[in-house]
Amino acid sequence: MQNILEIDGISKSFSDIQANNDISLYLRQGQIHALLGENGAGKSTLVKIIYGIIKPDHGSMILNGKLYDPNTPEVARNEGIGMVFQHFSLFESLSVLDNIILGQKGNQKKDSILERLDDLQKDYDLQIDVNKIVATLSAGEKQKVEIIRCMLQDPKIMILDEPTSVLNPSEVEKLFNFLRKLSKQGMAVLYISHKLHEIKELCDTSTILRNGNVVKSCDTADVTINELAQLMVGRAIDNKIKLSEPKQERVLDIKNISYTNPDIFGTSLKEIKFNVNFGEIFGIGGISGNGQTELMKVLSGEVGLNDGNQILYHNEDISSLDINERRQREIVFVPEDRLGHSAVSSLSLSENLLLTNLWDHNFFSNGVIDTNYTDEKTSEVIEKFNVQCNASGSLASSLSGGNLQKFVVGREIIKMPKLVVCEQPTWGVDVGSASLIHNYLIEISNSGSTILIISQDMDELRSICHRIAIISNGVISKPYDAKRITPADIAIEMAK
Repeated sequence: MQNILEIDGISKSFSDIQANNDISLYLRQGQIHALLGENGAGKSTLVKIIYGIIKPDHGSMILNGKLYDPNTPEVARNEGIGMVFQHFSLFESLSVLDNIILGQKGNQKKDSILERLDDLQKDYDLQIDVNKIVATLSAGEKQKVEIIRCMLQDPKIMILDEPTSVLNPSEVEKLFNFLRKLSKQGMAVLYISHKLHEIKELCDTSTILRNGNVVKSCDTADVTINELAQLMVGRAIDNKIKLSEPKQERVLDIKNISYTNPDIFGTSLKEIKFNVNFGEIFGIGGISGNGQTELMKVLSGEVGLNDGNQILYHNEDISSLDINERRQREIVFVPEDRLGHSAVSSLSLSENLLLTNLWDHNFFSNGVIDTNYTDEKTSEVIEKFNVQCNASGSLASSLSGGNLQKFVVGREIIKMPKLVVCEQPTWGVDVGSASLIHNYLIEISNSGSTILIISQDMDELRSICHRIAIISNGVISKPYDAKRITPADIAIEMAK
C-alpha cells in the first residue's frame, strides 16, 4: 500500500502551549490508522491542520504525491478529505434530506443527490428515512447522517473523532463493518478514540501522541491494550480502589416521578422510581435520548415537578427546592454538557469554581469574594485532577474537552459531598483520566458519599457501580447487581 498522506515535522503552538511538536505521520491507502493520546496531547490540533481549520507554524504535508497546504475545510474536502466530528453539526429542525443537501458542494440537483444517496445506502447499509426531522433521530442515526454527508463528497481519506462515544454496541458493530468495507475498497481512515479495545479490534496501525510529540508509531497487533495506555500517559495506569459494600441506609428515594417534556422532540419520564443507599454507587445506563438528560434536570432541580412527585433525600422531600437549595444540603451535580452547562467558556477556572459555591460563606469575606481562597481551591482541583492548563486564571474555553471534564468533575467531588449526581462523568476523557475520576468516585463512596451515575458507557457502570438500572423511552428498569447483569439483560431492557 502506498502513502496517501505524508505529514512531516508539523508544529503548532498557541501562546506558550506547544500543541504539536515536529509531528510526522504516514497514512496509507486502504489503512485504518488510530490516532491516540491523552486529552491535550495534540490530536485535535493535528486533525484540524489536516482538515484546513488551522494553519501549522512549521512542517509540510504531501497528499497523493503533491504539496498539500489547505487554508479552509472546503479546500480539504475538494482534495478528498472528509471529517466526521465528535459533536454533530446538523440542523435539528430540518429533515435528514435537507441536512444532506446542505452538506454538498456546488449546485447539485435534488434528483441527482437522491440517486447517489440511494446507491450509497444500498452499498454500505446506511439506510435511514430521509424525511425524518433530525431532532427525532437517535444519536446513532444522527451519526449516520453525518457519514452520509461525508461520503457523498467522495473522500479518499475519512477522519473520525470519537465516533462511538454515543453509540450502542450494535451500532458500533455496524460502524466497524462500514469502515472495514471502506478500507478494503482503498479508502484511508484516521480514527480517534479513547476506547483502546476498539483500537485493537479495528485499527491496522497506531500513532500515539503525548504532550504534542509522537512517542510511537506501530502495527496495532504488536502492542497490548496496557502498552497502548502506558504509551499514552507515560506511566502505568493505577488499578481501581476496591469498592466497599454500601450500608442498608436509604439516602435517595425517587417515588413515581413523571415529567412531561415541553419539547416535542424530547423524552418524557414515566413513573420513575428507584432508591440509592448510603455509600452506594448506583448507575443508570441506556442509549442517548431515552430520558437521561430529563432525569438529570429533575434531580438537580432545573425543572419543576407536579404535586405528588417526590424526591426524598434523607427522608426530606426536596422536590420543590431549587438547585442552590439542594447544593446547600451537600448535593452536587455534574451535567453532561461541560461547556455551557457545567462551565462558562468566557470565565476563568476560578470564576467557574465560584459559580457552584455561591452559597458557601468560605468564598466570601465581608460580602466580598475572597479571591485568594477561590484561587487556592481552584489550584487544588487542578493539581489533584491533573488538569492541564496554565493557571487558575485560565479561561474554560482554553482547555481541551477532557481537561475541562476533569475540572468540572473535580470541582464537585473535591468537596466530599454527601450525594453526587453526575451524567457522563468520563465522556471524552482518555484512559488515564477516566481511571483517575473512577478512583476518586470510589474513594469518596468508600468514605460515605452516595453517588448516582448516568452514563451510556455500560463498561464504566459495570466496573464501578454496585447496582445498575436501564432507562429506555423514559421508563426505568428494575435494578440489577452490577456484577451479575449480562449483555442479554442490557439488550432486553434497552429494547423496551
